[in-house]
Amino acid sequence: MSPSIRPEFALIADRIKPSSRVLDLGCGDGALLKHLHQHRQIRGYGVEISDDSVLACVQNGVNVIQTDLEAGLSAFESGSFDYVILSHTLQTMRNVNSIMAEMLRVGREGIVTFPNFGYWRHRMQVIGGRMPVSRSLPYQWFDTPNVHLCTLNDFEEFCSSRGIRILERVVMTGGQTVGFAPNLLGSLAVYRFEKLG
Repeated sequence: MSPSIRPEFALIADRIKPSSRVLDLGCGDGALLKHLHQHRQIRGYGVEISDDSVLACVQNGVNVIQTDLEAGLSAFESGSFDYVILSHTLQTMRNVNSIMAEMLRVGREGIVTFPNFGYWRHRMQVIGGRMPVSRSLPYQWFDTPNVHLCTLNDFEEFCSSRGIRILERVVMTGGQTVGFAPNLLGSLAVYRFEKLG
């Protein structure tokens, strides 16, 4: 497996219908879109702010638009995409309400992945008096891009209170699916959702 291919890529790809229209927000080097194009023949775009990442997308043959997600998705018409993905980016967003609403405006379904702050190793570090640092939260408190960490329970309550129906939840640790006590034993959450009504 390539270093840029994360364990959840195959899981996400399994949930995307072939030939779908996909928008990947905070797409980084475009590895996920490239993977989806190769394995699901999707038509897609990435949105990224970093100059280096935009260049990497171009080198990966991925269509990318350079813009700040915090400014919204006004460049995209409502219903333009089948799926809108926000992978390892939700926790870096200052306005989570806005980006979730925008995802469901421009896409039929949303898929998010984020590190689970409720993971037992993270809890133990907090109990020990330190902010967590792990494979899923690899930054020190002073240089982290993360501004809104949450647990599975937090995210599900957020969705429930905003008319968002969760279609599926998969929780992983070390690339393996976690079924028992996922909010305690899972380090990474993958959610697929849609707007109610």
